[in-house]
Amino acid sequence: MTSSLLQSETKSSNRAVVLLSGGLDSSTTLAIARSLGYELYALSFDYGQKHRFELQAARNLAEAFGTISHVVMSLDLSVFGGSALTSDLPVPKGRSEQEMEQSIPVTYVPARNTVFLSVAMGWAESLGASDIFLGVNAVDYSGYPDCRAEFIRSFEALANLATKTGVEETAKWKIHAPLIELTKAEIIRKGLELGVDYAMTHTCYDPDSLGRACGNCDACLLRLQGFEQAGEKDPAIYQSSGTI
Repeated sequence: MTSSLLQSETKSSNRAVVLLSGGLDSSTTLAIARSLGYELYALSFDYGQKHRFELQAARNLAEAFGTISHVVMSLDLSVFGGSALTSDLPVPKGRSEQEMEQSIPVTYVPARNTVFLSVAMGWAESLGASDIFLGVNAVDYSGYPDCRAEFIRSFEALANLATKTGVEETAKWKIHAPLIELTKAEIIRKGLELGVDYAMTHTCYDPDSLGRACGNCDACLLRLQGFEQAGEKDPAIYQSSGTI
């Protein structure tokens, strides 16, 4: 694992763009970027996802962490379909970890992280920044090819080849994935240490009309397992609780 995935190195500027979905991992990543002394520029996407409640969570988190700017970009990936998150395809429920690891799940959104990172790269370059943070994780792995260290390293190489910044060598692009080797429990412990209020986050792929988590999709199951293994209570509100 390269150090660029795990920690900050010498900064070309004090600014960083952080991809902020509003979920557990991205909120922890935002807290890590702040702890490293970066000025935070948060970027979220309204991409036609079923779980749009995460966008309000992202707004709340961006405010709570004192971001300099928070951009929510509309980029409707539902026009392509191909994912249970952006179409009428059902979200898988009740799967075991073994089932999650067997194949790429139907909740995979084609090229999503590539698209998001490309936009983040463009914004960062306009800001004079060359640091991008995102909360991908490959340990509690649910089959996404764009959550692997190989992908992050490859995109970092692309950024250094495909931008004015990279070609003129005015700065070295760094794609920071500080959660890449952490378990969900370790992520939660790190976030709590850095002051993340996980009650503000939204994880569920298939919430009800009130925004309550289903408790059975892959994202919910991994979150619940993470809190249990961390010895902490999950503050999210689930449909089974009957309250909101």
